[in-house]
Amino acid sequence: MNKLLLIIQREYFSRVKKKSFLLMTILGPLLMAGVMIVPVWLGLRDKTDHQVLVLDRSGAFVDKIPNTKELKFFYGSDQLANAKKKLADGPYDLVLELHYDLINGEKATPYLYYDKDPGMSAKQYISNTLENILFDYRLQGDSIDRVKIDKARRPVTLIATKVEDGKDKKVNTELNMLVGFACAIAIYFMIFLYGSQVMRGVIEEKTNRIVEIIVSSVKPFQLMLGKIIGVALVGLTQFVLWVVLTLIISTTVTSTLFKDQISDKVKQNGQVEQVMKNDILANSDKMQKVDTPNEVINMFNYAETLNIPLIIGCFAFYFLIGYLLYAALFASVGSAVDSEADTQQFILPITVPMVFGFIIAQTVVTNPNSGIAQFFSIFPLTSPIVMMVRLPFGVPLWELITSMILLVAGFLFFTWLAGKIYRTGILMYGKKASWKEIGKWLFYKA
Repeated sequence: MNKLLLIIQREYFSRVKKKSFLLMTILGPLLMAGVMIVPVWLGLRDKTDHQVLVLDRSGAFVDKIPNTKELKFFYGSDQLANAKKKLADGPYDLVLELHYDLINGEKATPYLYYDKDPGMSAKQYISNTLENILFDYRLQGDSIDRVKIDKARRPVTLIATKVEDGKDKKVNTELNMLVGFACAIAIYFMIFLYGSQVMRGVIEEKTNRIVEIIVSSVKPFQLMLGKIIGVALVGLTQFVLWVVLTLIISTTVTSTLFKDQISDKVKQNGQVEQVMKNDILANSDKMQKVDTPNEVINMFNYAETLNIPLIIGCFAFYFLIGYLLYAALFASVGSAVDSEADTQQFILPITVPMVFGFIIAQTVVTNPNSGIAQFFSIFPLTSPIVMMVRLPFGVPLWELITSMILLVAGFLFFTWLAGKIYRTGILMYGKKASWKEIGKWLFYKA
């Protein structure tokens, strides 16, 4: 046991003290926070203003297209050829031509000309606005009251409610899917990131012949297990630091960059609350629903319905045991080859189950209680991915316990299997191992 602890300490501190570890520990949260914040920040700041010249041949759209912060509409009667010349010279960068048959023809075909592409959002806004104006125009032509149509056409919002132990529990499928996939992706990358470190460490020691000295003092299985556990502790240390630093950086940067947006949202929420209070006071037996415009905020209002302690606990379990299982396989591959270039043929069978787990996860979100979802969330090689995707949707306790027991059993079995390969392959030099030869190693007596 003392020798195992020494190996674990060596693997842990030799990696933690490296400059690359410290560098990635700092850069990792910055990159993750950047991935989350920068696209939103750029989307808010990178707004291009467009001056749109509208050539309305029908006269039905004059002064009816609302301006936005990015789109300003001006109306004229120029010839199309002259209007196109103004695209390059200014002041307009978009020309919208509306023919007379747009209001009378069965097919509405407006034409938008530009020198530089205005982007999808601008095109979509113009298209939707023209469609609404045409809709109102045709209703008026048929003497149909638009107000009555709007009253008759009311949105239907389906509230999904899970009945658990006789009590109602609201759920949000989008939030469940987001949390499940986030956990699965984190496990996937951490397993392969640190599992490959184990493999490269074994290859390096084997190439330098250091392993010959080490195995003279400890058993090959102890060496392999110590290396796996030591790298696992490195992974846990870095992952915890990543999570903490990412939350701190994201919170700080978000509150600074989006201060105005947050302030506006707080004011808006205060106005909504006041409207609801006034409505209750004025009509206590009837409470009208006030919709908040931000669907993302509405989605995260369901966060309290998630069993956060269970998700965090299961994430830690499936990450640790899943890593230990795959790291043992990576270590066996490292012991069977002399260089990293020779690992390709042996890595594929290890990566396929995890990739296949992601493919199965696509069907899990549509039907989390299907037979396929149940089987692959219990099967040890895919359960770290599939079970984490299923977990936010609710998993029967017996399935969760069975999955955990089988994953631990799978770890013990594959570690024993990898140990038999490791003890022989670690001292094999100058000969490329084949699948047939590795199969023989399994039956060698210690």
